[in-house]
Amino acid sequence: MIKIEKILFPTDFSACSKHALKYALDIAVERGAKLYILHVIPKINVPVGTGGLTFPVSKLYEDMENEAKKNIYRLVPKRFMEKIQVENIIIRGTPFQEINKAAQKYDIDLITIATHGRTGLSHAILGSTAERVVRTAPCPVLCVRYRER
Repeated sequence: MIKIEKILFPTDFSACSKHALKYALDIAVERGAKLYILHVIPKINVPVGTGGLTFPVSKLYEDMENEAKKNIYRLVPKRFMEKIQVENIIIRGTPFQEINKAAQKYDIDLITIATHGRTGLSHAILGSTAERVVRTAPCPVLCVRYRER
């Protein structure tokens, strides 16, 4: 049997991510695996010479972290908390890079990630974190697509 003792679940708190969480939870319960929930706060690029910037970036990061803490602790229903270990992680950086760093740091056996399924121009402009993770991950990746109705 394939060893799956540690699962990494990156989330952006979207409906797509919440759908993928069901898969991560199901696998974690079935295998008795520890679930690491990761939220990456993206770097904010402020152009040099932005003279009119009155809102401090540090305050923006602080607000984003506080909001992420509220959201991350609400993700896993209590009935799962009795069955599996869950560790919440909130960091700043480039999402796909931080996901892969966390996978290495925690010796992850499986990454379960949502994919938004963007195509065409939106994919070209926004890119795909899931695609980058799949290409560079140090372990297997389960991509879960959310079918919008």
